Amino acid sequence: MPRKKDENTFIENSRAGRDFSPDDEGLTTELTEHRVSGRSTSRAVTMGILAGLVFGLIGGAIGSTFVYPWYQENILKTESSVVRENGRQIILDEESAIISAVEKVNPAVVSIVVTKDLPKYEQFAPFGDFFFQIPSETGETERTEIGAGSGFIATTDGLIVTNRHVVFDEEADYTVITKDGEQYPGKILATDPFNDLAVVKIEATNLPIVTLGDSDILKLGQRVIAIGNALGEFQNTVTTGVVSGIGRNITASGGAQTEKLTEVIQTDAAINPGNSGGPLINLSGEVVGVNTAVSESAQLIGFAIPINQVKKVVDDVQEFGKVRRPFLGVRYSIITPSFALLNQLTVDYGILLTGGDSSEPAVVPGSPAAAASLKDGDIVLEIDGAKITSEQPLVDILRKYDPGDRVILKILSGGTESTVSVTLGEAQ
Repeated sequence: MPRKKDENTFIENSRAGRDFSPDDEGLTTELTEHRVSGRSTSRAVTMGILAGLVFGLIGGAIGSTFVYPWYQENILKTESSVVRENGRQIILDEESAIISAVEKVNPAVVSIVVTKDLPKYEQFAPFGDFFFQIPSETGETERTEIGAGSGFIATTDGLIVTNRHVVFDEEADYTVITKDGEQYPGKILATDPFNDLAVVKIEATNLPIVTLGDSDILKLGQRVIAIGNALGEFQNTVTTGVVSGIGRNITASGGAQTEKLTEVIQTDAAINPGNSGGPLINLSGEVVGVNTAVSESAQLIGFAIPINQVKKVVDDVQEFGKVRRPFLGVRYSIITPSFALLNQLTVDYGILLTGGDSSEPAVVPGSPAAAASLKDGDIVLEIDGAKITSEQPLVDILRKYDPGDRVILKILSGGTESTVSVTLGEAQ
């Protein structure tokens, strides 16, 4: 903020008035001496001010020439993203933080190229300039690039996190290209049945890795950076934006799959085709999300899976060789106030167990729910005291547990509330 000038108030003190005459020499002498003394003080003050100005100018010149450059080099550069009085300095600090964060993460960001043997086509031109392609009569195939995505290295021995829709085709081959141009065959180790996540393995050691942050402490407006293989052509492309929303629920399509993703991060950092699976990072160079989807009907509305959901995936693959997710074994409809009113229910939250035909029963035979004697028409209200709602659906609550964990269900059956203990199974 501009500094306010000091407003000094000068108060003139005078002795009480007294009558005197020119003949009163003593008084005349006294007054004359006072005036002379006043003029001398004025000159001394003036000289002091001039000296102060001169030395101030000299000091300012020395400070601007020697001291401030040292301050900029040694102090300001170590305090990234600190709000200051100088608007230009804010930009410089943020720019330095972005550069530093990208330099920290970029070596561990990879591109994933998807190739597949497809029928070889030949051009057929029966009408001169107009032609079309037909499969080769010999039945030959050729290696064709059918897609591309991104990922990041999570462990030094080659575990790579990406999106499931990037590596969905079990018949395709996957080539992982590192920042320095090295190429490795990629093997799909595991996919997450609840999320658009996958873990790919390459045979390498001493690889650069990312640092995983904490997506639970993200704030709206926080600066974030997306890195990825934009359009499958521009490797390690960097875009910046902010956290535009937290806890979004979306339906994403891609890779011949459609799935509902919950609690995702919304950002206006540009996420293009090919960015899928790449990291979303904060200014400290920590991965806070996995870029997964973008709105096709709007500009700069992209989504990322929170990194705290990814940590368990990596831990499971390292320990068990697969992603483990808890399984209750029910089919249901989410109860909302309008659903409760329409169906004349006595509660306006929870899940109503309901199936389709005989091939889709409300309670899966042999499941933990079946072992707990749950049945069609029951309402599950809570799990370990956590209410099941549209804002806190069953899948989000179960995400906090592991297969084999025992939970207490609060149910409403035939108009009577009760609790039942259930040991969670493992989703296949």
